Amino acid sequence: MRLRIAAAVAVLILLAIVAQAIAMLMIFDEKEDEFIKEILDQQIAHSMAVWQTAPESAFPNTPDMQLYRIAKGPPPAAGIPADVARLAVGNHEIVRAGREFHVAVREDEGARYILTYDVEDHEMRLRELILITASTGGLLALLVLLAGYLMAGGLAGRLERLAARVGEPGGASLVEAGMERELLAIADALDRYHRRQQEVLAREQAFAANLSHELRTPLTAIRTDAEMLAALPDAPASVARRANRMIGSVDRINALGNSLLLLGREARPALLEEIRLRPAITAVWESLTITNSKPVNLRLEVPEGTAVAADPALFDLVLRNLLDNALRYSEQGEIICALEGSQLVVADCGPGFAEADLAHVFDRFYTGPRGRHGLGLALVQHVCAASGWQVSAGNAATGGARVVVELGASLHRF
Repeated sequence: MRLRIAAAVAVLILLAIVAQAIAMLMIFDEKEDEFIKEILDQQIAHSMAVWQTAPESAFPNTPDMQLYRIAKGPPPAAGIPADVARLAVGNHEIVRAGREFHVAVREDEGARYILTYDVEDHEMRLRELILITASTGGLLALLVLLAGYLMAGGLAGRLERLAARVGEPGGASLVEAGMERELLAIADALDRYHRRQQEVLAREQAFAANLSHELRTPLTAIRTDAEMLAALPDAPASVARRANRMIGSVDRINALGNSLLLLGREARPALLEEIRLRPAITAVWESLTITNSKPVNLRLEVPEGTAVAADPALFDLVLRNLLDNALRYSEQGEIICALEGSQLVVADCGPGFAEADLAHVFDRFYTGPRGRHGLGLALVQHVCAASGWQVSAGNAATGGARVVVELGASLHRF
């Protein structure tokens, strides 16, 4: 922005200089022509008057002028240039060998007088003036560009400082004493927008928290009743199956509510701990396979002695969602959980992502060619962003989905 402002000012100044220079040069050229005409008129009038009494003194004594006299009656004398011999009475301009000449032609009772004037000196002065004007204009434009850049830097710097303060935590007012009127308007507008945003966010968070609290009590009652039904010794097998299905549904509702609450809040790592990767992954996998009897195995390619500095609850959430997604879409075969450098990779043996879904794998409740997505990967991305990790998803070359979490500096070996 600084450069654009400075360039715009410099261009405007340069255009003004060029317009003024052109006008000045046109005026100078016109005045030079008038001056040359006056010299010619005076000189030829003087020569014609002197010829009557002292012909030898009638010729001009400057090397730039040449006087010719053609007597009336006989043919013109030899040596008179053909380009001026037949010119009409008056003032003329001719070009001879690339040089400009002004010619004055007059007559009296006995002869015609032709005075030629080489105006090369005048043309040279005009060229020098053009060169000086162009050089001065270019130098002035450069100075204006530099000055405009420095002056615009002050405004841009204040805008940059204001932009930096927008992202500062704490929500302090952006308005400061001594601000320019334009910056004050921007800061005040940002303050109003921030307050509205905070109010909307507070209402949403309060609604989500209240809804979660109000739902938790009836869901807990439903789960308790379902557990009692499933534990009845004389209950039919169909009742036990339905009771277990109710328990699973309640657990999924609770998990969905917790996920929505986490997505609606700013997920911040509460306390970083050293988490050993292999035991953490193994514990999550075992908890997932208790209620899932698919013929799917986990191949763990994570070296012993590797750990990650992370919030245990958030890291467990990432592992649980990645492995749960991989298990859900794999019917049989092997799920690979590997550490490649500083990247944690989870690859399943399912159909993989549809090409149309690849740009939306982290979107909440996205519906694609292969059905509706849930919150799992959106939650993983939310937690990774809060923890300073990068996550990406795609399809493995051998088939199946492949999700990569870049742990970066939080990964270490012991």
